[in-house]
Amino acid sequence: MEVKYIFGVIGADREECLDCCGFTLGERVHAIPYRDISAVVSTSSLVEYTRLPKDRVARYLLTHQQVIEKVMDHYTIIPMRLGTYAFDTAEVKEILSRGYKKFKDILQKIGNKIEIDLVATWNDLNSMVKEIGELQEIKDLKERMMSRPEGVSVGDQIKIGSRIKTILDTKKERISSEINGALAKVSTALKAHDLMDDRMIFNAALLIDKERNNELEIELYELNKLYAGTVDFRCVGPLPPYSFYTAEVEKLPFNDIEWAKEKLEIDGVETKEEIIKAYRNRARIYHPDNNIDSHDAERQFNEIFRAYKILCEYCDGNGRLPDEKEAGQNAVIIKVRE
Repeated sequence: MEVKYIFGVIGADREECLDCCGFTLGERVHAIPYRDISAVVSTSSLVEYTRLPKDRVARYLLTHQQVIEKVMDHYTIIPMRLGTYAFDTAEVKEILSRGYKKFKDILQKIGNKIEIDLVATWNDLNSMVKEIGELQEIKDLKERMMSRPEGVSVGDQIKIGSRIKTILDTKKERISSEINGALAKVSTALKAHDLMDDRMIFNAALLIDKERNNELEIELYELNKLYAGTVDFRCVGPLPPYSFYTAEVEKLPFNDIEWAKEKLEIDGVETKEEIIKAYRNRARIYHPDNNIDSHDAERQFNEIFRAYKILCEYCDGNGRLPDEKEAGQNAVIIKVRE
């Protein structure tokens, strides 16, 4: 089955063929416009990514990222989540219509900006631990333990190791804070990522103006000088703003919308303000604190909250809830991970 695979959304208002030869999923990558934005798409066979082995998913992800990064050479692009597709051009335009306000806002925020991913690691973790072990504080602690008649126990060894780790972590936090402060001078936003192992000191994505890339290089040069021989830096980019904005499309049966409207006792076409008001009224009635003797109140309260979330997510860019005739049989919800 052929579908329109969606790589991302750009600020272009005409249908055109994009220069992404060699990085396609099917036909040549092109743009499908709606008003003054477009979806970057390619005709592709429908793939169930959740059922594929990890190595095959990784290959698809690589292609997905290569297309987005190639398009980024010419356009500001909001990346779509891997595996986002529409059944035809009409559905692509519906997705753009549903998310229009959201897409426009994000394109304005990331215009002329790039993501740079930066990782800092200990040059030699073992040497750093050994260096801490030579501190006078640690030597004194070891000496006090060894001078006792019972000698050094396993618990004592754990205590020493714990103190060395505390000192190392404090050192790591200080360096991380200094790196963060230096990069904050040249970046619009910074998003920290998880530290993957003990060697890692700093792991973050930076959103920067393209014109400030030279300033970033200067800051990195100064950091390299400051921590020479102690800390290694690895920089990846320029990239699209994967860490800051990634869009995804969720398709919801319209029956779920009707269920949510019934839960909040909403009839007809409603605005987001009216949905909020209906939710507050219903939540007040079924709040567990107001129904201590009811075994069903918590379930009802949770369902009311779920209904509220569904309807708020489905409100269009004008803060209005479409009816079934406008929406068709399936509701399209545009989400952006920030």
